[in-house]
Amino acid sequence: MATERWPNGAKAAVSFTMDNLGEPLEIQLGLWPAEGPYGTHPSIKDCLPHVLETLSKYNVKGTYFAEAWSLNIYANEVKQMIRQGHEIGWHAYQHEIWDKLSPEGEAQNFQKSVDAAAAFGIKYSGFRPPGGTTTEDTFKLLNKHGFRYVSPLADKTAKRSSIVVAPFQWRNVDAFYYAPEFTALRQSYGEEGPVIDPKVFRDHLRTKISDAVRAGEHLVILFHPFLQTSEEKLEVLREIVERLGTDPDIWCAPCGEVVGWMQSHPETFPEVSS
Repeated sequence: MATERWPNGAKAAVSFTMDNLGEPLEIQLGLWPAEGPYGTHPSIKDCLPHVLETLSKYNVKGTYFAEAWSLNIYANEVKQMIRQGHEIGWHAYQHEIWDKLSPEGEAQNFQKSVDAAAAFGIKYSGFRPPGGTTTEDTFKLLNKHGFRYVSPLADKTAKRSSIVVAPFQWRNVDAFYYAPEFTALRQSYGEEGPVIDPKVFRDHLRTKISDAVRAGEHLVILFHPFLQTSEEKLEVLREIVERLGTDPDIWCAPCGEVVGWMQSHPETFPEVSS
């Protein structure tokens, strides 16, 4: 009897992901006072509740890659997400751009973050590097600290030894369309203008989800709570989440669950060379 590729007869796996929890990115950019105040960021107090309400409505569980520094600052929100079945992944200690760290800095960032998560009661399974790029040492450190997967900027989900790569792509990220700061990135992809209409993002995700169903693949999409600032953007979020939660061809699950399935079905998901 043939083993089904994804659970419950689904034809594709899709992971709804989020990242950036509160102030860390803005602290790094000098846009938020390093001395505080903390714990009142509008992305968490105003935007995140709308996102979580939508996910709950359609019973969609996602992965929030959060900075370890933020766990205690936003302890209530993190605990709420865990109660609702969402996975908490790691997004560096304080949103340090990953490929800019020295080897010593990277190792220290791992240790400090893992310790902070353990004190909070979290054992990390997955890591998304800020900036999307890993280093020569990242995979060794992931193994050392017991991680099972990494979500960098790359093409397709694949098993590489003991670590699964569950990547994102820029065109599957809301910031590619919504963030004025990404103008240069958009131009490198042949897009013009300071921002792109949210409907373009919606239509792109619809196509990518359908492509994943046809190909039997795992797709990672990314919505930043701090960018859900208009009714038009929230409607895009609702439409995509509704499909993920109601389409029987889609197994929508946190990255960690998808990785666990892949690791427990080696005959279906063989390792690939680096």
